[in-house]
Amino acid sequence: MTFEPSRQTACVRLATFNVLHGCAPSDGLVDLDRFTTAIGELDADVLALQEVDRAQPRSHGADLTAAAAEAAGAVASRFAPALQGVPGSWRRAGPTVDSAEPAYGVSLVSRYPMLDAFAVPLPALPFRVPMLFRGQRWPVMVDDEPRVAVAARLVVPGGVITVACTHLSFLPCWNSLQLHWLVRTLRGAGPLLLMGDLNMLPGTVARASGLHALASARTFPAHAPTGQLDHVLSSRRLLGRADVRVWDLPLSDHRALSIDLDLTALGG
Repeated sequence: MTFEPSRQTACVRLATFNVLHGCAPSDGLVDLDRFTTAIGELDADVLALQEVDRAQPRSHGADLTAAAAEAAGAVASRFAPALQGVPGSWRRAGPTVDSAEPAYGVSLVSRYPMLDAFAVPLPALPFRVPMLFRGQRWPVMVDDEPRVAVAARLVVPGGVITVACTHLSFLPCWNSLQLHWLVRTLRGAGPLLLMGDLNMLPGTVARASGLHALASARTFPAHAPTGQLDHVLSSRRLLGRADVRVWDLPLSDHRALSIDLDLTALGG
């Protein structure tokens, strides 16, 4: 597919979407045509995806990163597995995972060239902790799930930027530590854009990251959003106007979040 810009050349659409492995809560099914149609509708130049399957039986063995890249008309993509195996027998992904082995993680999909791309395993809590879930009277002991980020240097209008995608822990405080650690790890690589499902509300994200929020909107739960768990952050403040949109798409328990902006408007 050949990409023909639908917006001004300097205007880039960034989007983040927790895709719930392509599943639609309305029917509990993964429909690959529905998935690719939703990705195409987003029309994102740089797309951060979370809860992405590769070679999983529940998503028909598809490589959802490759499917998203084709639907978006992307020239580059990178999948970073957090887990390998299938649900019920997950294990932390090693430094190399055979592309034929079932895996689950995060992805970056880009219509701009990637100079390089790399996975960043995030700190994992080494012990179980008590967690009180809504509707329960007593806390239960839970394990943290291995988490990962994927980062790449992209050649975009205005220069080269580092873009990262991640999906942080649902455990309070631990996700803040992961975010702080990730930002420190990626700093020094030039302008940084960080996108993903951070499992935190905006105030906590700002304190933990020290980054500037580029988009403020409710994204979760998808059927009736009450809070923002999905974020687009920048190491530089935004100068000028940007268009923010929340997308109610026919899959996932999150809404997608996009922002159209001129990256040359990111001031120091």
